[in-house]
Amino acid sequence: MTGTKPSSKVIRAIVFDFDGVLAESVDIKTRAYTLLFHKEGKEAVSEFIEYHLKNGGISRFEKIKFFYRDILHRPLSEKLFQKLCAEYSGLVVNEVSLSPWVDGARDFLVRNKKKYIFIIVSGTPENEMKDIVLRRSMSRFFNSVRGSPKSKLIVLREVMSEYNLEPDEIVFVGDAETDWLAAKDSGIPFLWRCASNKMEPPCGYVGPRLSSLSELETILKNFVPL
Repeated sequence: MTGTKPSSKVIRAIVFDFDGVLAESVDIKTRAYTLLFHKEGKEAVSEFIEYHLKNGGISRFEKIKFFYRDILHRPLSEKLFQKLCAEYSGLVVNEVSLSPWVDGARDFLVRNKKKYIFIIVSGTPENEMKDIVLRRSMSRFFNSVRGSPKSKLIVLREVMSEYNLEPDEIVFVGDAETDWLAAKDSGIPFLWRCASNKMEPPCGYVGPRLSSLSELETILKNFVPL
């Protein structure tokens, strides 16, 4: 996992990414980017979607800027940037709010709400993430819902300070290399949720693969950070 030595600390908090970890919403985001950029041509969009899928967890702010800077090689005005961000939000909020739970996620939250501090750390803009959580009637499960524009690394450090947590008292459940690196750089043990056996784990990750969150409870019972 994060290369930490065995610890006698008890896990007090679980941090979840959202898309692909709590909700099956990754495909919604991919379709939205395809619609958002379709006028720029199939080749440019295809290159961007490849980048998007390899960089889950990175905010739309960074991805949109990347598309213009590194693929289109065109300047991006602030006015257009804000317009694209608003259009993208309009494409995803309702669909993500209605997307199915990741298998086992809701049941795990229901059973363990009193046992752990539950926190969402997402690349989605924080206000939008809170709105989606509210629409999905998930607010009762979570002590905190955090999102961009702050990086996940910064948010994790803020969470540890706010809740007086040591790194080995937390587990971060994510599905992207961005999640893994933020956990690793924070010294926080990491568990990888993979939606398909075809998915490659983040570089350097050697821990369990969770195809569903119904496995999470069993893993945590025997969990020792490596």
